Amino acid sequence: MAELLERIDEAEARGRELEEKLSSLSGADGAEYARLAKELGGLRSLRETGARYRDALGQLEEARSMLEDPDSEVQELARSEIRDLETSLPELEAELKDLLIPKDPNDEKNVIVEIRGGTGGDEAALFAADLFRMYGRYAEGQGWKFEPLSLSETDGGGIKEGIASISGERVYSRLKWESGVHRVQRVPATESQGRIHTSTATVAVLPEAEEVDLAIEAKDLRIDVFRASGPGGQSVNTTDSAVRITHVPTGVVVICQDEKSQHKNKARAMKILRSRLLEAEQQRQANERASERRSQVGTGDRSERIRTYNFPQSRVTDHRAGLTLHKLENIVEGDLDELLDGVGTAMVARLQGVAA
Repeated sequence: MAELLERIDEAEARGRELEEKLSSLSGADGAEYARLAKELGGLRSLRETGARYRDALGQLEEARSMLEDPDSEVQELARSEIRDLETSLPELEAELKDLLIPKDPNDEKNVIVEIRGGTGGDEAALFAADLFRMYGRYAEGQGWKFEPLSLSETDGGGIKEGIASISGERVYSRLKWESGVHRVQRVPATESQGRIHTSTATVAVLPEAEEVDLAIEAKDLRIDVFRASGPGGQSVNTTDSAVRITHVPTGVVVICQDEKSQHKNKARAMKILRSRLLEAEQQRQANERASERRSQVGTGDRSERIRTYNFPQSRVTDHRAGLTLHKLENIVEGDLDELLDGVGTAMVARLQGVAA
């Protein structure tokens, strides 16, 4: 109890400090205001629950003192109140302990999802397209916005690469464990002998970077415009609307050519570039402070095989969570809740085990 009260005091003190800083900032300090306001917002639930906890402790102390009252009715009222409070206090303590667990600072962010066909030729491209549609359908079911940013299609209906923005409530928190190598086992439509083929696709879920997350200097960018290639409308292929942005210091290159407007392609490319650079910076920081932890729990990056989709057996197995579901058809149609719940629980338990 004493430790909880101490942590509540710390949150209250930090909240008051942030409120004072925010009230003193001028309109020119937009980025700093946004950063401080975001931190203050993150403390809101802890401060509110802490206030309820303190109030309940005060009521319990007062109710216990009422047991000394000579009036038997007052004593009975006190005993009833004590029973109620002794039931609610453990629930409040559990809620506080959950709120005090360090949160991933990206959990509230929107995401950029990048899906690419891996090994397996045409089948890999078809599987990549299946995954792209799967996440799109899941996003739709969640009431999120799924916006394709770049799509490189193959002649057979697959995709070499698909990039989309997904925005909504706590998107990164829900999808962050999807990064990695996804493997499919199925009989291709062109396979006359009925043999099962194995193919892969990679998924990267990047927290969408905001202006306050990192600064990109204009002098570090090389922007080229050129005529779009591949399938597209008449204007797409006849004007210099495609955009290639190179971040010179890191060599990261992003190309967008799906829109007819050069300005829209540039805006999309910058959104992708910013998220890729944020991911790289966060990975660099993680490498510096948590190499031992990563060696035990994995990085969650796209070099790891995380899941197998076995069509003949209608089975999906997540290898990290040790979870197998025999509902493949539903899953590829976007019914991901049970899968994501299981994976999330397992991954959090692994991380907590390592941290301990």
